[in-house]
Amino acid sequence: MNAVAQVFAGVAVLVHLLAFAWEVLLFERPGVHEGIFSIPSANLPATRLWSVNVGFYNLFLAAGPGLGLVLLHTGHADAGRVLVLYCCGFMLLAGIALGVSDLLALSRPRGSGRGGALAQALPSLGALVAALC
Repeated sequence: MNAVAQVFAGVAVLVHLLAFAWEVLLFERPGVHEGIFSIPSANLPATRLWSVNVGFYNLFLAAGPGLGLVLLHTGHADAGRVLVLYCCGFMLLAGIALGVSDLLALSRPRGSGRGGALAQALPSLGALVAALC
């Protein structure tokens, strides 16, 4: 797997680790739940379970390509490549699903989730495209 694909995969890992931190560790801060997720403080108790679940989902997504990158550099290149590509494909599809839910305005006004969808999808797409070149 070339260096460009590895960098994109690393960025995808960092994006998902950041999402985990926001959704699990920092969610109760107004700057996070109100500023990033547009959730009023009054709705915090009702959304906390959601944020923890989605946060751990993002942590587990980050673990895949992270472990894959470690395997690539520790003598297990084939397993590492498969893990990075599979998990980046999963991240790309999850980003597309998030983008579609944003277009349908399923939980927030249309367009307010576009940044999250792009942040989830583009680094993984970059890794996949670079790996195929």
